[in-house]
Amino acid sequence: MLFSKGSTSSAVAPATYPFDGNSEQLIDEQATALVALSHTAAEQQLYAAMLAEIASVGTRVASFTTRRLMSLSGIQGYSTVRRGVIGLVNKLSIERQQVAGHNSSQPLMVYLVFTPEEILARRRAVGFSIYPKALGSQRWAASLAKAVNRVAGTRSLSRREVEVALCCAQGLTNAEIGSRLEVSEQTVKFHLRNIFVKFGVKRRAELVSRLLRDGGTD
Repeated sequence: MLFSKGSTSSAVAPATYPFDGNSEQLIDEQATALVALSHTAAEQQLYAAMLAEIASVGTRVASFTTRRLMSLSGIQGYSTVRRGVIGLVNKLSIERQQVAGHNSSQPLMVYLVFTPEEILARRRAVGFSIYPKALGSQRWAASLAKAVNRVAGTRSLSRREVEVALCCAQGLTNAEIGSRLEVSEQTVKFHLRNIFVKFGVKRRAELVSRLLRDGGTD
């Protein structure tokens, strides 16, 4: 195994997020990565765009039309954006609100956008799991914080490929990965081949090294 039971990773430096022009909200990079892993690619693009927008205007609530979200996120297609927004609402990443006092026949809908840490807290409160099966537990999430951030930022990987890559970082065999993710060993091998191509590596050891190294980009 790459990590012993008592091992810990170095602390992930937190980022700060400006709100209301003069205050800052502390954001943990591990929380950011966990939230990113829970979103589909389209959902994450929309969430990142909405988060950046509220940062620029200094408010937690903003009106986002479908056309506006297409422009901010770069996603083409009304249906893709609408499905993405519904997914974000269902995953407690954003909250749809009606402006008080607005014409009830044509209510103005705005969205409250939550930070990654707030999202995880909201999910815990209602019993949602916040850790992907690939991580298994909070202990592994902490140990693999850098790897989580790395794969979460690799847009070319599918959700399943991310899970397989994280299991590799824990030193699991193909059979163990299949058991954890409830897929066949052949399916694991298929995903590994795709991951190797996308990371430009030929062996598991190279992949793990790429996942766990500090900084750098592909």
